[in-house]
Order: sequence, then structure tokens, then C-alpha cells
Amino acid sequence: MPRDYTLEVKRRPAPAKRRIGPLIERLSAEHPDAKIALRFENEVELLVAVMLSAQTTDVNVNRVTERLFRKYRRPEDYLAVPVQELEQDVYAAGFYRQKARSLQGSMRMLVEEYKGRVPSTIAELVRLPGVARKTANVVAAELGEAQGIVVDTHVRRLAQRFALSREQDPVKIERDLVKLVPRERWRLFPHLLIWHGRRVCDARRPVCERCVVADLCPSSRV
Repeated sequence: MPRDYTLEVKRRPAPAKRRIGPLIERLSAEHPDAKIALRFENEVELLVAVMLSAQTTDVNVNRVTERLFRKYRRPEDYLAVPVQELEQDVYAAGFYRQKARSLQGSMRMLVEEYKGRVPSTIAELVRLPGVARKTANVVAAELGEAQGIVVDTHVRRLAQRFALSREQDPVKIERDLVKLVPRERWRLFPHLLIWHGRRVCDARRPVCERCVVADLCPSSRV
């Protein structure tokens, strides 16, 4: 079971609707470079990188895709090799058998149903093999207008520590967040929490004394 960070909330927070504006404003100023860390140059590379990012780090994925994207340039390229060869090419990303099968399944659907293009709606994206809502949310946001809020481990942790949600399930956390965060900020908001989670609000040792939103956080140790 993932750790429950709602247990760290020590003080009664002000209403989340009152705090969300200042939270976004301060985190935006603190992390002006907050954006997706995966490297890609087109929509197919975006989809592949996000699919490979499951259960591993963005840094690791970027190492894998640096070579992968030189070899595979179109959806058809992923279908032109035996699955065993693709497994070896994505081996370092972990869960390589499952990811290779999902990649080939998704690329086949892109070719057969979408003329080689990556669909931009969550409803279409989750039909692709190996693409769950989190992956679909990331891809949809990067391709155009965000249709939801991405909830990864950092977003889950900070949403709980900030008392923006008391839920444990990422889908339920997302439901809470979309009610609070202005729609025009849906794409940016998870990046702000991700970068703040990496740089300041560590899972084990959050650096609360240099957190720009410590006074808005009911879990602050300051």
C-alpha cells in the first residue's frame, strides 16, 4: 500500500478553495521551469516516452529513448521488428516484456485506426493497449488542452500534505483537484507539484524551512 500522507496533516487548514490560488501563484514563481521532463520531438515519441515511464524515472526513460528514437521513427517501425527485439531495446526501462507488447499493440492501433497519428482525447487514448488514464492525461495535455489533472506519486503526496484531498486513489484525488484548480491551470498544476516534490517536498525529508508555501501547508514542520 502507498504511504498515506494525509496522516502528516497536523493543523486544521484553511479551506482549500481559499489556498489554491496562492499555492499556484507562489509555486509558479518558485518553479518557472516546471514542465514535462521527458524528451520527445513529436507526438509518437511523446506517447512512447510516457508509456515507458511507468514504474521508472524520467531520467531513466530519457536514457532509453535517446537510442530508441534513432531506431524507431514511425509507428510502422515498431511493428517491423520481432517483439523480442523491441523487448531488448526497452529492457532498461523495466517491465520490458509488458511494455514492448503494449507499444506494438498501440502502434498497430495507430496505424489501423488513426492513420499513424496519436489521438488527442482521453477517451481515444485509453483505448490504446497499455495506456491508462494517467498516461492519457499526460499525452492529452502535451498535445493540446488538458482534459484532467495528472496524478503521479509526487502529485498524490503533495495533494495530501497540502490537504487538497484526503483520498488515496489517484482517480479520486484527480476529481478533488479538478474542482479546485482553474481549468486553464490543469496542465501546469501537476508540473508545479512534481517539481516542488523533487526539489523541496521530499517524501521522507521535506525541506519545510525553505518551502515558499509552508504557511499554506497544514503538514509543514516549520
